[in-house]
Amino acid sequence: MATTAQLFEEPFDADEYIERLAWRTPGGGSKGGAEAFDPKRLLEEFENHIEELKQLDEKIQRRVEKLEHQCHREAKEFAHKVQDLQRSNQVAFQHFQELDDHISYVATKVCHLGDQLEGVNTPRQRAVEAQRLMTYFNEFLDGDLRSDVFNDPSKIKEAADIIQKLHLIAQELPFDRFADVKAKIASKYHDLERQLIQEFTAAQRNGEIGRMREVAAVLLHFKGYAHCVDVYIKQCQEGAYLRNDVFEDTASLCQKVNKQVGEVFSSPETVMAKLIQNIFENKLQAHVKEKLDGTRHSDVEQYLKNLYELYSRTTALATKLSEFNLGSDKHTFLSKLIKSIFSCYLESYIDMEKDYLRTRGATILQRYYDSKNHQKRPIGTGSIQELKERIRQRTNLPLGPSIDTHGETFLSPELVVNLLQETRHAFERCHRLSDPSDLPKNAFSIFLLLVEHLCVDHIDYALEIGLSAIPSPDAKNANLYFLDVVQQANSIFHLFDKQFNDQLMPLISSSPKLAECLHKKKEVIEQMEVKLDTGIDRTLNCMMGQMKHILATEQRKTDFKPEDENNVMIQYTTACSKVCAYVSRQVEHVRKSMDGKNVDTVLTELGVRFHRLIHEHLQQFSYSSMGGMLAICDVAEYRRCAKDFRVPLVLQLFDTLHALCNLLVVAPDNLKQVCSGEQLTNLDRNLLHAFVQLRVDYRSARLGRHFS
Repeated sequence: MATTAQLFEEPFDADEYIERLAWRTPGGGSKGGAEAFDPKRLLEEFENHIEELKQLDEKIQRRVEKLEHQCHREAKEFAHKVQDLQRSNQVAFQHFQELDDHISYVATKVCHLGDQLEGVNTPRQRAVEAQRLMTYFNEFLDGDLRSDVFNDPSKIKEAADIIQKLHLIAQELPFDRFADVKAKIASKYHDLERQLIQEFTAAQRNGEIGRMREVAAVLLHFKGYAHCVDVYIKQCQEGAYLRNDVFEDTASLCQKVNKQVGEVFSSPETVMAKLIQNIFENKLQAHVKEKLDGTRHSDVEQYLKNLYELYSRTTALATKLSEFNLGSDKHTFLSKLIKSIFSCYLESYIDMEKDYLRTRGATILQRYYDSKNHQKRPIGTGSIQELKERIRQRTNLPLGPSIDTHGETFLSPELVVNLLQETRHAFERCHRLSDPSDLPKNAFSIFLLLVEHLCVDHIDYALEIGLSAIPSPDAKNANLYFLDVVQQANSIFHLFDKQFNDQLMPLISSSPKLAECLHKKKEVIEQMEVKLDTGIDRTLNCMMGQMKHILATEQRKTDFKPEDENNVMIQYTTACSKVCAYVSRQVEHVRKSMDGKNVDTVLTELGVRFHRLIHEHLQQFSYSSMGGMLAICDVAEYRRCAKDFRVPLVLQLFDTLHALCNLLVVAPDNLKQVCSGEQLTNLDRNLLHAFVQLRVDYRSARLGRHFS
């Protein structure tokens, strides 16, 4: 059986179990080969082992039954024990309830007895206290203070308690009969009060927190308690303001005192609030008055900077102080203190801000024009000027003499930066110093000043000068500087728009002033765009005038009808070369001066006018066969120049013009086929006929019959 037990190893596997049994049986395994295998021996071993397993099973079954019987017996015994314990618990609980009822009964009796004893003891104590006070009162009545409590300095606390009570009693006595004793009690009251305050002061100087707390507790019932607090506040500030920074000194002092106040006084929040009020009404107010009153009328710029800095630092200090316990409504308390200091300055702030900005803006502008040795021309106003402007917008005619600015745009990035910087500081001050209800209105008034100085007095003036400086289209070798004005005005307006979004919008975004600001901005933009469009249009006219002048002076009639048809060595004419060079320069100039979609818009207009000019120019000549080839070369060069525009419409126009020029050289028999080609089929036949009429062989080859 021991061998069998060894075969039952965990985890049990039946196949593994049979293999082990066969392997242990002699002749039952594969050891020794097929000759050594003995099936009968293996069968006999299996039968014996099965018998052993049956005996083992019976033995285990008997043991299991025995254990089950024992388990049932123990379960019954445990159940009986539990029932006994439950009965015992119920008895104990009943005893506990009885005991609890008895304790409640006794407690009720004790409380009743205590109330009776207190009812007897309280009048007795009052009588004893009254007798004691009457004894001390008699001493004052006799004028002889014999008790040690009034003569022993160590018993000052007990004496203070007595005299405080006597002082209250004396106030109820009639004056005519007890005037003398009332005066003596009052004298002693004030004397003790003074001694306590002196003792508190000495303890504070010596840093004796415990003694300060004791004396403060005694003085709490005296009228001089407020004086004690004042003395404490005054003494706290001695030696606290040694640096030049009153704000840092105040923060450090309050941080230090806050902990001490909680250890000394019974209502630390009241004392702390009184300390802060004292500092604000004395130290800070004197500091602010000294800083601001000296510059209010002599240096407005410094005054505004000082006001902004002082107000900002005061509010930052108030934020730090709000961390302390100052009572239930500490934020309102601190706001009132700040208002008491700055109210007289804040009332006139926005008027001084606007006066300063108006003066400062005018100074910056005048300094710039003085540096250019330029005397500002008055821009006309009224009905005549409006009429001129309307005529100029509709006819594009230069009204008035042209001005030579020698390339000066009269726009200064440095001036703009200075104006925007001043305005940015003004917006920051406005945000900090304005009442929340007045903030949008004040910010809008600052914005209007910026519009006046930057947009009207500088940009608009420069545009007017730039418009006046644009030469007439007939001028020769004219210098076109208006595109430089456009470039700089565009850059300046981007800066203006950025400040509008970054500085002004947060101040007015939730107020009705937002609509006013957006309307004003839109109005300014539209006025500038009208003048920019007018100037660009007139500049393009001047460019066309320059190109006309080049073509008129450089293009000869013999260019397209050479005397010797077989000796033409040039690729394109001189006029074409010079016009293309001029156009390329102007295209580059436009790209540098514009941005975004404006580049394509202006180049499209320039390209269309350029095409129209060349188209009309080519119709002024007659073309031989070789001259037509030269015209095609010229148009090909114009088309190559048009590619620089990077505008599909312009390139398409020159492609069509190139196809039209093919009509000048095509063989007469192929003319009808070419006119029906892809690029020309959609054109007006009168236009095709007009180009064919430019050929020198138009009559001789009877080309008109193709259009009849």
